[in-house]
Amino acid sequence: MSRIFAYCRVSTTDQTTDNQVREIEGAGFAIDPKRIVVETVSGSVAAAERKGFAKLLDRLESGDVLIVTKLDRLGRSAMDVRSTVDRLASEGVRVHCLALGGVDLTSAAGKMTMGVIAAVAEFERDLLIERTQAGLKRAKAEGKRLGRPQTLSSDQQLGIINARKDGVSLGTLAKQHGVSRAAIQRVERRYGA
Repeated sequence: MSRIFAYCRVSTTDQTTDNQVREIEGAGFAIDPKRIVVETVSGSVAAAERKGFAKLLDRLESGDVLIVTKLDRLGRSAMDVRSTVDRLASEGVRVHCLALGGVDLTSAAGKMTMGVIAAVAEFERDLLIERTQAGLKRAKAEGKRLGRPQTLSSDQQLGIINARKDGVSLGTLAKQHGVSRAAIQRVERRYGA
């Protein structure tokens, strides 16, 4: 007989997983409280890098079912979710997502759904890259300076180059100008000193 687990995640400590647990119970799943894994961790952290989820992976066995309320509980991106679902499927664990009508993401219909989601995510990523490149191109054409603003003026930079030629140390110059040693080294690289 397959065991049923639930994974509930929130991003911040002022949030609670209570609604997720209720939603799972409301969908008709009676889950032993010992099999409900809750954690507070940012969605930007990959599923495999989350402590609670990693412990859950160790507990899951072939034939088990993992329930989540939404796909974003499983991963930070469509690719991360797909990787997680594929890993679980390879271990014989079924994954059900309530937001997708309770579909088993490891079934044929679930795989198709995941494929569509991954394709849309890739499409959105490609559009973002295209828009970013077009914006950078336009900004360059308008003569705008790209990159982070320089903390040191041109006069300060020339002064640094001359001081370095006179043997003044990186640390002394960094302290004088209120910047890091790395900033002084960037100035030297920029001027080929």
